[in-house]
Amino acid sequence: MDFFSLLWLFFIITSLQPVIKQRMLDAARQRLLEQLERKRKSRVIALIHRQETMSLLGFPLVRYISIEDSEAVLRAIKMTDRDIPIDLILHTPGGLVLASEQIARALQKHPAKVTVFVPHYAMSGGTLIALAADEIVMDENAVLGPVDPQLGQHPAASILRVLERKPLSEVDDETLMMADIAEKAIRQVKRTVCELLRDKMTVEQAEEVAHTLASGVWTHDYPITVDEARELGLPISTEMPDEIYQIMALYPQTAQRRPSVEYIPAPRSRQFDVS
Repeated sequence: MDFFSLLWLFFIITSLQPVIKQRMLDAARQRLLEQLERKRKSRVIALIHRQETMSLLGFPLVRYISIEDSEAVLRAIKMTDRDIPIDLILHTPGGLVLASEQIARALQKHPAKVTVFVPHYAMSGGTLIALAADEIVMDENAVLGPVDPQLGQHPAASILRVLERKPLSEVDDETLMMADIAEKAIRQVKRTVCELLRDKMTVEQAEEVAHTLASGVWTHDYPITVDEARELGLPISTEMPDEIYQIMALYPQTAQRRPSVEYIPAPRSRQFDVS
């Protein structure tokens, strides 16, 4: 074999390596999901968003809850018998209200137990989905987030506060129209939160939680900790199965030239001997 043939062979192998690696990763995910399903006797669904990179140009793509996600999750729920529990692994910065609400309502309608696992964070629309669960299992350091609607780049609650602080004669027509939409958006999200919580607490408690989460009490990226979520009355547990972390490890962030975090991936204890 001459030099040019070897060179072509090298390029072919190099080009196929990412594809082979991705296939192996997909297979490992499927094996671990099946293992968790057998252990818990449930349907396991993973809704995990990572920042990804375009294959050729290398531009970062931020993933979020989309209509495609809701269609896929709804199909998985539809394929699950009524007496089979559903375990949803949720890792997301949020996304479309429509898609999040569709997933949440479908989970709420499922007769068997629904558990949502939050190993790191489930913000905005992710929190809306988590509210539909019979149990939310969070890592001790994981967080949820407010579900207050956003209109473009602005929180709906902040748009309404403009009308409270300025005379109407000084507010332009576009802001007035945005305020009308903002009021409707907040009311709609509050109603959804109340409906998702109706079987978990009293009507008064659900309305209070809806007000806290949807009316701009906090900034949209405020991290709601385990303790704060419990104070709200949400059904929180911290008994996270080890398999959840193993599954998360199989959804790696886009590779960088140099990792931002480095450590030796092995357990450490007081008995650890460095000699």
